[in-house]
Amino acid sequence: MKLKHHLYIYIALLVIVVGVMAWLRTKSSEVHPRSFEEIRTDGVLRIVTDYTPLSYYLQGDSLSGFDYELARMIGERSGLSIEITPEVNLSKSIEGLESGQYDIIARQLPVTSEIKEELAFTVPLQLNKQVLVQRKPAEEGKKLIRNQLDLAGKTLYIVSDAPTRLRINNLAREIGDTIYIQEEKTYGAEQLIMMVATGEIEFAVCDKAIAQQMSKDYPQLDCNTDISFTQFQSWALRKNDSTLLDSLNKWITDIQQEDRYKKLYDSYF
Repeated sequence: MKLKHHLYIYIALLVIVVGVMAWLRTKSSEVHPRSFEEIRTDGVLRIVTDYTPLSYYLQGDSLSGFDYELARMIGERSGLSIEITPEVNLSKSIEGLESGQYDIIARQLPVTSEIKEELAFTVPLQLNKQVLVQRKPAEEGKKLIRNQLDLAGKTLYIVSDAPTRLRINNLAREIGDTIYIQEEKTYGAEQLIMMVATGEIEFAVCDKAIAQQMSKDYPQLDCNTDISFTQFQSWALRKNDSTLLDSLNKWITDIQQEDRYKKLYDSYF
């Protein structure tokens, strides 16, 4: 009877110990914003990027994209392993950055005063602008929109939470009329451009670089009407990540002097 009693106690203690160990393991693996020293110790740089032909794209069994290739170059230069997660939704990327799930947002974000209040930006990676994506007229007499005043009353599709929304709202004030915005939470810029090409929607607004890349496969598209001025675009970090930002800027600046970077840039922009 005593032996049986001791056995029960032993089993109970074992269950408690296993439970505590599992809890401690869970606590230790909880996501949190990491310092640069923690990143160095872990040896892994966590990056979230957009899923577009410009940023990160899976074709067959190979990956491509400007931001993907640049991230790999940074991994080589820094000695860190690069962990890349594709995410279309910008808000989710920012949430993941702030929670510590990611260390860097590696997608082409326009450096505007509004976004600079929320995020820190790297050195500029490129110049880009927002353009109107529309179909070339199939019928005689129908014209392309070239004057921004002609956007009054039109519905423009954009990726959900894209900085584009601010520009369109400002443009509506500038022309003194309403421009309707339809935000797509499921689709990225690539899908919106394809929807314009197939006639499912009439207009989309996205980065000129992405539109130009896509128009190679869809010659029926026109992307020559500007919606915004030319802007610097960069990667983003948390506002207080000054040490990581300084290191990242150094890596990028050094890489930008290399011939392979120039070839990469020319192939996308």
